[in-house]
Amino acid sequence: MSRRPPRPNDLAFELPPISYVWETPNRRPGRAEWDIPDQAAPGRLTPAMRAKLERIVRRAPEVMVKITGRTKSVAHLKSHLAYITRNGELDAETEQGATLAGRSGLKDLQQRWEDDASLDGKRRRDGSLSINIILSMPAGTDAVAVKDSARAFAIQTFGCNHDYVFVQHLDDKHPHVHLTVRSLGHDGKRLNPRKADLQAWRERFAGELRLRGISAEATPRRTRGRVRKGDRGAVLAMRKRKITPDVDQLARKEVLSEVRSSKTAKHPWDEQIKSRQDAIRRRYLDYAAELQRSGVPADVELARQVRQFLTTCQVSKLAGMR
Repeated sequence: MSRRPPRPNDLAFELPPISYVWETPNRRPGRAEWDIPDQAAPGRLTPAMRAKLERIVRRAPEVMVKITGRTKSVAHLKSHLAYITRNGELDAETEQGATLAGRSGLKDLQQRWEDDASLDGKRRRDGSLSINIILSMPAGTDAVAVKDSARAFAIQTFGCNHDYVFVQHLDDKHPHVHLTVRSLGHDGKRLNPRKADLQAWRERFAGELRLRGISAEATPRRTRGRVRKGDRGAVLAMRKRKITPDVDQLARKEVLSEVRSSKTAKHPWDEQIKSRQDAIRRRYLDYAAELQRSGVPADVELARQVRQFLTTCQVSKLAGMR
């Protein structure tokens, strides 16, 4: 008897075993190719899943797609556009592929967006005019590929519904692109990205980079064994100015309290983090076992790399929690 393909409401179809490792806990718009299981054998590694696993354990460079702020007034919008173009010294590109050069090009863009904003009678007083995004890669990445990938990302993500403009900056060791997107879409709806959208954007940008020969990934921190969020820019800036942030003061108070009471503080989220990391570790080991069973030299080597990756992640996690 032939094995029937899983129905859309089957657990194996909704959550193939391998996807648990790198998906975000939140709903994601759409499904990536590595989340689509082999319908004949839902638990088996597909070529797309295997390729992603290789990139993860070999630590492909991680992309950064970050919302840096929102402009809420015409004056703020003009200031931001002037900043990303260095007052017209850098060329900008629009959703129509037009290049805006010099102060005159910048002035035309500012005027057009200002006119459009004045016609938006439904915007709340504190509503945003634009959302400002940075797309960045580690130092040494080909800048042309980064710009081309950012262009393709913007076209695919916003081109059909939102006006936008982007500028590449090369005065930093990390090649990056500033992308400013008008909040109001042509369909009358406002852009309001959630955590799941940001992860989907990261994956899309990484995919465009790979199409251009750049090794890139977009995995959540937990996939790489990291259980702590990075410090916010404002916190880092305060430390640089020798100012102690509130978060550091609270951490010191907690440490002193533990020392005085000889008891380690227990947080409800610590057990959740441990449970989640244990589940991820088990899944990785399952993948390694499947690869090992194939007997193919390339699979056996990848299985070894998966186990080595887990060992490194465990050390990094312990170091980060001390």
